Amino acid sequence: MKGWCLKMKFINLLKKELAELINKQMILGLLLTLAILMIVGQVMTEAIDTVTESAYSINLMDADDTDFSHEIVDTLKKMEDSSSNKIKLKLIEKSDADYSSLMEKNNLNSLIIIPEGFSEKVEAFDKSAELESVSKIKSASSLGTLNADTSDSISVIQDIVSNKILADKGLSASEIASAEAPFKVNSTTVVGEKSSAIPMQNIVSNMTAQNMIIPIIIFILVIYTSQMIVSAISTEKIDKTLETLLSAPVSRVSVLGSKMLAAAIVALINAAVYMLGFSKFVSGATSSISSETLDDAMSVSNAMEQLGLKLTTGDYVLIGIQMFLTIMISLSVSIILGAMVNDAKSAQTIIMPIMMCAMIPYMISMLTDINTLNPTIKTLVYAIPFTHTFTAMNNLMFGNDKLFIIGIIYQALLFIICMFFAIRLFNSDKIFTASLNFGQKSKFKKPKKVSE
Repeated sequence: MKGWCLKMKFINLLKKELAELINKQMILGLLLTLAILMIVGQVMTEAIDTVTESAYSINLMDADDTDFSHEIVDTLKKMEDSSSNKIKLKLIEKSDADYSSLMEKNNLNSLIIIPEGFSEKVEAFDKSAELESVSKIKSASSLGTLNADTSDSISVIQDIVSNKILADKGLSASEIASAEAPFKVNSTTVVGEKSSAIPMQNIVSNMTAQNMIIPIIIFILVIYTSQMIVSAISTEKIDKTLETLLSAPVSRVSVLGSKMLAAAIVALINAAVYMLGFSKFVSGATSSISSETLDDAMSVSNAMEQLGLKLTTGDYVLIGIQMFLTIMISLSVSIILGAMVNDAKSAQTIIMPIMMCAMIPYMISMLTDINTLNPTIKTLVYAIPFTHTFTAMNNLMFGNDKLFIIGIIYQALLFIICMFFAIRLFNSDKIFTASLNFGQKSKFKKPKKVSE
């Protein structure tokens, strides 16, 4: 009987602890997390489907127009018709237009050109034989650049050419080696109306190293500043020092402004430190190049400048302005949320909405180009104010200036709205009684007077 009583006491204690931990806030957090994962999963599905489809697409222009090049095209057509292959061949008419116009006219992200004289050089085992590879970059995201990669298509064509040479001729050992690598690839990268004779992979690796800094810093700062201001407001409210502070002979707007400005200054100091630290980290990770590749590294820098992918000082100032607006929005929302806190436990979880709003655009922008999403998801993602800051560098780099300006205006308006509600809350007595308790009893609400 005594053992049974001990078990019942333990079960009752367990129920009590579970009742405190499994509350409506936790359930809401789980639902928000599930929604985020579902949205990101849908985005990933669309992005991977696009990449998978483009991986089997071969966009080919036959500028050589010989029997040899015709056989390459015919073999690709047979592979396309074969049920065992997923190849989709798109033939582009011969044109003397520049690469940018050619890609724009035919709505292409990648193109392989068989140039004039290619067949003659290959059949003569001339090592100067080259295919021309053209890739168009529209974003710096990891999945967004894969649909412009021509390496798989070139490998298919190389196998076709090698097999044809080996089948047509009895070859020596040196000739077999030449047949296995029958041509070189002359790569060109296109960005907007500009082009540069450099492989896309070199540009992408350089951009990835640069673009990983800003999103990481923004994500850390949003979470850090939100937690900082929520803790400050909630602690003063719980300890009853907020009432004393707001009763002092100074306007409440001044109190609010000093808290936000102090938090913003601390956040900007952290931003500068993080920016410096991460930039040194990235430069250190990417600068370990040997003397043989130094010229290639220099050509990448020149190519990025030629393609207009290098940001100016003015661009970095604009990114800084948008980053500041992001911090101020998170601070203004955090002040309102901090005023709703009942206890220390609530203070730890109440910034979850801000965290989720930062996590969605952070994860999506690192994986794919938001501008390529379907209109519904794209609108929902851009409705999150932090999205515009995560995509700021990408938009400025690829000439989406209009979208960048719209983002700054949207963030400025949202900041004004959030500040309006924060000021109204601070100027009223609701700052002492406000609570986001999801049905739980708030210890800040004043008891109602009992009628006599």
